[in-house]
Amino acid sequence: MNFQQLRSVREAQRRGFNLTEVAQALHTSQPGVSRQIRELEDELGIDIFIRSGKRLTGLTEPGRNVMPIVERLLREAENLRRAGEDFARADSGHLRIAATHSQARYALPPAVRDFRQSHPEVSLQFQQGTPQQVARLLLEGEADIGIATEALTEHPELLTLPCYRWTHTVLVPHDHPLAQEAASGRPLTLEQLGRHPIITYESGYTGRGHIDQAFAAAGVDLNVVLVAMDADVIKTYVELGMGVGIVAAIAYDEERDRLLRAIDARHLFADNLTRLAVRRDAYLRDYVYAFIETFAPPLTRDLVEQARQHPGGSD
Repeated sequence: MNFQQLRSVREAQRRGFNLTEVAQALHTSQPGVSRQIRELEDELGIDIFIRSGKRLTGLTEPGRNVMPIVERLLREAENLRRAGEDFARADSGHLRIAATHSQARYALPPAVRDFRQSHPEVSLQFQQGTPQQVARLLLEGEADIGIATEALTEHPELLTLPCYRWTHTVLVPHDHPLAQEAASGRPLTLEQLGRHPIITYESGYTGRGHIDQAFAAAGVDLNVVLVAMDADVIKTYVELGMGVGIVAAIAYDEERDRLLRAIDARHLFADNLTRLAVRRDAYLRDYVYAFIETFAPPLTRDLVEQARQHPGGSD
């Protein structure tokens, strides 16, 4: 039994049993992948995969039972490698961060700047995606840290920790009727918003659920005419007069967004909580703890380690 056999089996499942894609991912040949899988099956005395001719089509019942063990062995091998690197090259390495667009664009830059100053030998790799994609990258070992608002708490394999709370704001051009009403000192209402086309985040992004819940609870129709993953895209179409924008308050910058007026909406929508997640069973190098504390100072190494030692340790 060897790690290449285990990697071939794991990738076969991850790649939908497509051996051509498995061979590309592992930088080997398709016959080589098939041989590695068959040798492992022969050694275990079971068929891991269901076959149709030479094609793999699914997992057998024994295969479903051994797959978690395969995953665990490969994760522990990666943990062993990282533990060795911590002693051999304590101040250098790679840090992979998966985050939603809003977090990567607005929340992370100050922490990245400060971290780079204190850890110049650590290279950073960013991957952006939906909250579900962030969670998947963590679960598959493709990211060390995940940062998002929704979805991370849905996976018990992840330790999720609270970072900070934030609210939404409403954006309109300066000549918009809502801007004029705000200038008169009148608080914004959901009924007022319901009279206008809305441009906001896609479902599952950046607190969109709280926006939908607020309108539903008030019995006001939400007329969404355009959705996007990124606040900068939303602002662009608000500037064109296509609708009223609802974005994370952190996404508005008075200097950069001079064409837009921000209207306080914290009384309309529930607060949102940004969370940071790591795999519970991952070995975290020293600089991973350092980045976590740089991004969210209350999350000290001691606090993170204590939370990892308790199965229920998540927000």
